[in-house]
Amino acid sequence: MLVFCTPHQFVESICKQLQGKVNPNAKAISLIKGMEVKPDGPVMLSKLITKHLGIDCSVLMGANIANEVAMEQFSEATVGYKADTSIAKSWVQAFATPYFHVAAIKDVEGVELCGTLKNVVAIAAGFVDGLGMGNNTKAAIMRIGLKEMIGFSKLLFPTVSDATFFESCGVADLITTCFGGRNRKVAEAYARNGGKRSFDELEAELLGGQKLQGVLTAGEVFQVLKARNWEKKFPLFATVHKIAIGHLPPSTIVDYDNESAQKLHRNPSVGVIG
Repeated sequence: MLVFCTPHQFVESICKQLQGKVNPNAKAISLIKGMEVKPDGPVMLSKLITKHLGIDCSVLMGANIANEVAMEQFSEATVGYKADTSIAKSWVQAFATPYFHVAAIKDVEGVELCGTLKNVVAIAAGFVDGLGMGNNTKAAIMRIGLKEMIGFSKLLFPTVSDATFFESCGVADLITTCFGGRNRKVAEAYARNGGKRSFDELEAELLGGQKLQGVLTAGEVFQVLKARNWEKKFPLFATVHKIAIGHLPPSTIVDYDNESAQKLHRNPSVGVIG
């Protein structure tokens, strides 16, 4: 059993080093958030591991900030598996404890994309915190972010289940990351400084050697949006990337969709349910 837990930009090089050295009957699981963007489209890291090593790869994601798990505070996680329930049961048994509950669902791509995309939404939530905009605004950004997570995931992989987003890997992890994660923390500092200090500088100052994944992921997601002409479908994701690279000020996080806002102003029935 192989467990992969590393910044996602190193996965491919690690797999290449392992080629020819792994038992073909071994099983892998990825705890890594992110994706690789290739010329022919995005590739999930679990698929990349399978491609390079020729072994099954499940994923483990969830609302479980590491230091709280280390203190044995109750939390949950989700294993996403492909088809073999015996493999899923093995991973649940390997990770589950009385204080760490693990559920398994047959949706590798959905679980993995939840863990990947929530970091982009957490960056947006951090901008809101840094600008002092309050809980109403933050809740709105989180709701919009969840909606874009679901839409993006289902466009990439139509088999992704809506139910996945109500597991620990989905809305629970999104809430945790938007209130307590390091992506939110650094994004808050970025917004407080008016975008004048880079994410790299703030990461080095605030994270004590830990790596920030949300900004990289936002860039990768934006590459997909650009290549497929999806920018207007996912305006929040696009805006997070543009703010992170300095093309827009942090304050535009609440002005991420001017076109929709103008339509609503002209026709108040737009966006009204019922």
